[in-house]
Amino acid sequence: MCRARLRPAWWSRCYHALFRSSFAGGVVSTGPDARLIAMATFRSTCLMLACLTVLAAGQPALAAAGAPGACHAASGPGTLPLVELFTSEGCSSCPPADRWLSKTFPPGTKAPPHAAVLAYHVDYWDQLGWRDRFANAVYTERQYAAMRVNHARVVYTPQVLLQGRDRGIWQDTSARNGLHALAETPPRARIALDVRHESDGIAIDVDATSLTRSGKPVVILALTESGLGSEVRAGENAGVRLTHDHVVRAFETGPAFDPQGKASGTVRLPLPRERGRDALIVAFVQDRSTGEVLQSIVLPLCPPS
Repeated sequence: MCRARLRPAWWSRCYHALFRSSFAGGVVSTGPDARLIAMATFRSTCLMLACLTVLAAGQPALAAAGAPGACHAASGPGTLPLVELFTSEGCSSCPPADRWLSKTFPPGTKAPPHAAVLAYHVDYWDQLGWRDRFANAVYTERQYAAMRVNHARVVYTPQVLLQGRDRGIWQDTSARNGLHALAETPPRARIALDVRHESDGIAIDVDATSLTRSGKPVVILALTESGLGSEVRAGENAGVRLTHDHVVRAFETGPAFDPQGKASGTVRLPLPRERGRDALIVAFVQDRSTGEVLQSIVLPLCPPS
């Protein structure tokens, strides 16, 4: 089986893998055993093709790390767009946007993601008769922060942000074209993640680099799950069965950036008691001064050992 792992020094790792494989089994260039030489050449070719395939994909590379129950990902050469939905089970206008999100970004697909997706359930609808158990005041504050940095006057649901900007993409059939165009732009940050399970949650080792010389970068991490739902018994959606994907279950700010534009540290996220499916780690670097998202990354949560 061929495996490739794209890390910050990806070419160096591929080169050394090829170098080591050329001497596998004690084979040297002048050895008489042609069969062993052919095997070594096959292994080298296999590794090289795997490395080049990962690079050409233009998507974050996802690979299991060495330790059982751990996983690793590093951002790719293109920009992975960030899509953020602000929604609520207490809002009658929200279910169509929830369905759009699930249809446009179906969870559980094996193909590399064409966007990082976060569905925040805000809590300001809870006072109108139905308490959304996925809502959190932290997510409401995130929406207010986006309002301020975008010089808007109100928050509302459903609202969808693309790269930190309100562009109404969920009602726009050309949304995918915008995502593809963004994917072709050079990233303005790099992100690498190593995730491992602990007794009370997950620990995420983060290494991020801002490639811009200005602004106030911050790295943010979230855990999302899909396949969640509720039988709503009160409020605007009373009597309706609602289903949700890409629901944000945990959300934390990562390590601070130093003057050289680098951030490194460990962030711990709790795992919810009520579990969904298709758990993902989403990380992104954002400029707090402008609200622009510089790069994103998605990593499926590996099972515990």
